[in-house]
Amino acid sequence: MNQGKRVGIVGAGNVGATVAYSLAMLGSCHEIILRDNKIDVAKGKALDMSQAASAVRSHTVVKVADDMSDLTDCDIVVVTAGSPRLPGMSRDDLLMINANITKEVIKGIAQYSPNAIVIMVSNPLDAMTYVALKESGFDRSRVIGMAGILDSSRMASFIQEKLGYGGGQIRASVMGGHGDDMVPLPRYSTVAGVPLTDVLTDIEIDEIVQRTRHGGAEIVGYLKTGSAYYAPAKSTAIMVDAILKDTKQIHPCAVCLDGEYGYADVVSGVPVMLGANGAEKIIEVTLNEKEQEMFARSCASVQTLIDTLNQNNFFKGE
Repeated sequence: MNQGKRVGIVGAGNVGATVAYSLAMLGSCHEIILRDNKIDVAKGKALDMSQAASAVRSHTVVKVADDMSDLTDCDIVVVTAGSPRLPGMSRDDLLMINANITKEVIKGIAQYSPNAIVIMVSNPLDAMTYVALKESGFDRSRVIGMAGILDSSRMASFIQEKLGYGGGQIRASVMGGHGDDMVPLPRYSTVAGVPLTDVLTDIEIDEIVQRTRHGGAEIVGYLKTGSAYYAPAKSTAIMVDAILKDTKQIHPCAVCLDGEYGYADVVSGVPVMLGANGAEKIIEVTLNEKEQEMFARSCASVQTLIDTLNQNNFFKGE
């Protein structure tokens, strides 16, 4: 297997296709393989992207897997497959539907790309990352959820909007689960190295925190018939690129904790060092009492979803 040359993407909808497009434009890898139930749509997008890659003189070729068995020897597989929440569908309904989809996809990945690093994007993100980890049998360093980079970029965008300056120099930090219980960390957020608390009032920071928590819902409210995909896809592409290039950079990602921050066997967003082996190191930052309480609430929220899966005997045999 050629290390860092082949990326699989399961789910060629808005997010999956935009991840592929971002990677093709960067020339991050030699080959991108799209897998989607709508094979002709995937083939059309793959052709279009390959031609776009040629336009920018990128060497990346985008192909389509007719079946999971065609998704072989990938270095990384991004999973965006899943059902959106439809009218009348409860949160638990969506959880079980997407858990079953994830289980099926992961089974194929484990069989045909057993050395791959898996990046989960499907929602509910933290629970699907947990399902992928348990169903694959992979080491936890090789099953990573994309959320922290997205939530941090949303917070940074809102900070820039509030300030009116500092674009490109803002570093926002968000931990915890991907949802209403995420943990934005103003204390670890800066503008050109200047602490956020020195340039904004507590009230302004609180407004940004609340808006960050509901950043996805705000976009859904405008789009009406869909959800965000440019920022989620770019955030995913950043993770893929960091792994392919073995950058050892620190990014907030969802991983299964094993004693870090005082939690075990639950997935949550924390700063991790990304490299060729996936989440190579988990960074434990010091949280104050308020931040610890928010992180505990976030982990408890994810644990509730895991408990629901267990109550439905999801992990008991096939």
